[in-house]
Amino acid sequence: MAPYKSEPDFILLLWTWPFGHQFPLNNCPKPFDSPRCLLTANRSLYNTANAVVFHHRDVCGSRKQMPQMPRPEGQYWVWFNLESPSHSPNLSFMDKLINLTMSYRSDSDIFTPYGWLEKIEVAENYTISNKSQLVAWIVSNWNPSSRRVKLYNDLKNHIPIDVYGRQHLPLARESIHMVISKYKFYLSFENSIHTDYITEKLWRTAFLSGSVPVVLGPPRENYERFIPSDSFIHVDDFPSAKELASYLLELDRNDQKYQEYFKWRSKLRPVANVSWIVHYCHACVELQNAPPYRTIFSLGKWFT
Repeated sequence: MAPYKSEPDFILLLWTWPFGHQFPLNNCPKPFDSPRCLLTANRSLYNTANAVVFHHRDVCGSRKQMPQMPRPEGQYWVWFNLESPSHSPNLSFMDKLINLTMSYRSDSDIFTPYGWLEKIEVAENYTISNKSQLVAWIVSNWNPSSRRVKLYNDLKNHIPIDVYGRQHLPLARESIHMVISKYKFYLSFENSIHTDYITEKLWRTAFLSGSVPVVLGPPRENYERFIPSDSFIHVDDFPSAKELASYLLELDRNDQKYQEYFKWRSKLRPVANVSWIVHYCHACVELQNAPPYRTIFSLGKWFT
């Protein structure tokens, strides 16, 4: 006789695969594993789903990309987005449709950051990888009028910078950590400046590679809500690119001072390989204790 299998208490429907990227469902890692959750991409379960997650970039082209059938009573519609407001078009037709937000913003109903730090129970020594290079930057969206490209163009006049990506030095995705680990500094320059918008450029490319991030993004105080003050260098702390370059060159000459940027690693470990399944599993766990049912009047007004 087959073992008894209880029915899930909560069904979460992925209305689309994010950016069309498919992955195994219901293989949730700890601490986001819950036997009460069922993740599914099968739209035939729409009428029985407790919640439906809409990945913004996959449905923002038209209201017709969202369900056209009546919504079951009490079903949560969850808006999921990891892009910044600058790259999130057509928010207005989400007005009066969405019940819960799910994004990198810490004031989201479901907070799904690009990465986080976990405490190390017993302090351990962190070994800094051998550094033979100075500054690296990986960039795919080259916009000459953007603040980050303008800053780079100024900075390169004072310090050598190796640039990888489209129309620059080639770098295979599987080689990123190996290559960037050889650099003392990595330019974690965000494509736009918004509250809490701190992406894989810091978490994955810099931290997992063991390179000190030089950040361009929200203010220092925003970064310090999530990471130690001595784990990064903020461009806003310097009145000019020349002075920023001078500081980086000073750290290059002073090993002891450079090593100060790694002290935090004896007690904290970055979690940065956050896959799509982690975000959805996290959502399913959080939704089991969802806040009272309500509808967001203006999503665009909140997400600015």
